[in-house]
Amino acid sequence: MALFSKVSSFLQLNSKLLDSTIRFASASAASQDSQRLKKFAIYRWNPEEPGQKPHLQEYTVDLNKSGMMVLDALIKIKNEQDPGLTFRRSCREGICGSCAMNINGTNTLACLCKIDDNLGKTTKIYPLPHMFVIKDLIPDMSNFYAQYKSIEPFLKRKDADIKFGAQQFYQSEEDRAKLDGLYECILCACCSTSCPSYWWNSDKYLGPAVLLQAYRWVIDSRDEFTKERLEKFEDEFSVYRCHTIMNCTTVCPKGLNPGLAIAELKKLMSGHFAPPSKNSTVITN
Repeated sequence: MALFSKVSSFLQLNSKLLDSTIRFASASAASQDSQRLKKFAIYRWNPEEPGQKPHLQEYTVDLNKSGMMVLDALIKIKNEQDPGLTFRRSCREGICGSCAMNINGTNTLACLCKIDDNLGKTTKIYPLPHMFVIKDLIPDMSNFYAQYKSIEPFLKRKDADIKFGAQQFYQSEEDRAKLDGLYECILCACCSTSCPSYWWNSDKYLGPAVLLQAYRWVIDSRDEFTKERLEKFEDEFSVYRCHTIMNCTTVCPKGLNPGLAIAELKKLMSGHFAPPSKNSTVITN
């Protein structure tokens, strides 16, 4: 009887092990069958390789093992397939603007761009258009940042007695509300590099992103250099190369409207519209 009991326990144990093995094999087979393979064609160019011309290189990613966004796929490719693939990225939250690139023909942020579920369609990824390329998906932003610096993007006051850090500049709720839709710009350059006028005149035309930032300081009620800021744009190119094509507004990943900001600048420069109200009240701590 004892022998029968031991044999019975042994058979039950083997049966459980066999069932587990079958289930694991079935799950593995199902996993293999359910692969969702997606192709990505990515712009590649390495200046350190003489004679190499820019080209598209294809990679295949299983979407079941990747995140939902294009940046997730790029990181997976870099980590698992090609460590030489080069691109910028930082916050992964649509805040820093680092991962701006051209995906399927549209300028956007890779961290906010959802991967197309159509497995039969290859996702094509290029650097931002009409900019010099440093390597792969990294454009040279030097000119863009130099233009941003030229507008002096900070509060300017004429009172020499102001003690910065020791006093507050008053701003009403109404005046503060005027900055909504402007201060959120993250300088990703998606708008500027989608603008045909900027493509051909980027050495003289400031472009949508910089002009939106300029307007943000022109209408700030605490800034006292409105006239001087507008006078800097009195030439043929700085502002007036804008032809309201509105690509800038269409592609902005933050949903802003650079085209409207540029139109408001033109109105102020025309002299037919009242300059923005200013309030120089200082609150002593």
